[in-house]
Amino acid sequence: MNLLENEITDYDFLLTLIPQKKPFVMVDKLRFYSDKKIISSLTISEENILTNNGDFSEPGLIENMAQTIALHTGYKYFLAQKPAPTGYIGAIKKAEIFELPRISKELTTSVEIIHDIMGVTLVHAKVVCDGLLIAQSEMKTALAPENA
Repeated sequence: MNLLENEITDYDFLLTLIPQKKPFVMVDKLRFYSDKKIISSLTISEENILTNNGDFSEPGLIENMAQTIALHTGYKYFLAQKPAPTGYIGAIKKAEIFELPRISKELTTSVEIIHDIMGVTLVHAKVVCDGLLIAQSEMKTALAPENA
């Protein structure tokens, strides 16, 4: 069940949901949210610091997936009327990059929560661009000790 009535496109509000700040923000829309899944979007701009020669980089794709996880946690905390916590990538079990998207393309990133216990979240993430799967990974994130 989608716990989000309308997608969130207010960039300033999104910034309150994640610990990252400009210029290191790799999500710009929250499209779907439930307890076990989130879908975000990012339109790649020329100003994005993780672009190289007109392409969004591999680290950019990994960070986009990680920030989508952070967005899930941040929105969950928002719903509970708590400030967004700080978290870290704990491990990347498997990451596959099939294609690097060009500037101006929109990424749609979906994350499915496999486990979420005691501040540690294990997920499967997929990034789609123009209807094609361009990256996927399994990641584990952990909340900073003061938030766990």
